[in-house]
Amino acid sequence: MKRYFSRFTPLQMAVHVGAWFSLAHMALDLALGNLSANPIQDLQQRTGRAAITLLILTLACSPLNLLFGWREPLKRRRALGLYTFLYATIHMLIFVELDYGLAWSLIGRTIVEKPYMLVGVTTFFILLPLAMTSFDIWKRRMGKNWKRLHRLVYLAAPLGVLHYAWSKKGDFFALQGDIVRPLVYAAVLAVLLILRLTVVRKWIGTLRGRILLAFLRLRPHVDRSPTASV
Repeated sequence: MKRYFSRFTPLQMAVHVGAWFSLAHMALDLALGNLSANPIQDLQQRTGRAAITLLILTLACSPLNLLFGWREPLKRRRALGLYTFLYATIHMLIFVELDYGLAWSLIGRTIVEKPYMLVGVTTFFILLPLAMTSFDIWKRRMGKNWKRLHRLVYLAAPLGVLHYAWSKKGDFFALQGDIVRPLVYAAVLAVLLILRLTVVRKWIGTLRGRILLAFLRLRPHVDRSPTASV
């Protein structure tokens, strides 16, 4: 057993345990009747928050590598993206099955009448091809088109945050009501997207090089001459 777990890095285990913990927690609350007075709405909100959180963590992998030279998050990006889609799918299924009972005409009318619903559905259908083509076989088959397709995540993330903010009670744009969490998501997302700008990445790369050079110059001089024999 110890040998089995030694195959996984701490970050790798944290990604999988963290993603499944949220789902297990919701299932336990559902089984014990610990959800709110509106359990369907509660499940919708919790799966939606989990999806957005995981999507933002997915986008944070490259900036972590850029800022700190930490390459492992790049290896965990696919898992985070697939978990994002898992929660987005559960979120969508709760909406169409539990909330509207697969009444497609009513679902269509609701989506048209409520703009935040339209934004949410659009986000889901952007994430769908990204999840389906996230595996290496599609990366080889699609070539350069794979990277072009997966750049749609930069559209999905803002739309997801907008969907969440728009669905909350209050006015996100007027800074009124229950908007603290949506504002936090929006602020973190804005920073992550800014860090992906070419000019910002080049500046950070140059700054990292200067800091490393200054650190090396400040290190005490180490005498590398051969040690005299005793």
